[in-house]
Amino acid sequence: MGKILLAFFLVVFTTAPVFAVQVAPRISDREIIDKLSALDAKIDKGIANLDAKIDKGIANLDAKIDKEIANVRGDIKRLEAGQTAIDKRFDDMNRRIDDVKWMLGLFITIALILLGFVLNMQWQMQRKQTQMETTLETQKDELAFIKSLIEKLLPPRGLL
Repeated sequence: MGKILLAFFLVVFTTAPVFAVQVAPRISDREIIDKLSALDAKIDKGIANLDAKIDKGIANLDAKIDKEIANVRGDIKRLEAGQTAIDKRFDDMNRRIDDVKWMLGLFITIALILLGFVLNMQWQMQRKQTQMETTLETQKDELAFIKSLIEKLLPPRGLL
């Protein structure tokens, strides 16, 4: 009896998945074609909508890019104007520096001329002073000689 019971359970449990299969209703080729046509129409419509959205997105992106390009061009023009102003300032500074160089050169030239005049006058005065000292020394020597001659010619003081 155990073997029969075992055989019964094996038959029941091994055939149980067969009972779970549901039989599908039969569809005709016409229904399949209709459903595929409807699905194809939906896909075409979805693709068309997607293309429209992509085209709209590209148009919006192009508009944004054009706007940004215009902004960048405006910024570039503003920077070029600033660069022109800076170049003008540099040119003005270069002119001022050239003027300062010219004035400094003129000042140095005048200072050197004045220094030359002063040194020339000092040299001439030194030369005249040397001549004067030589003349005075000579006169001193001559006076000393004349004094000694006079002293020799004069009688002693107590005699007269």
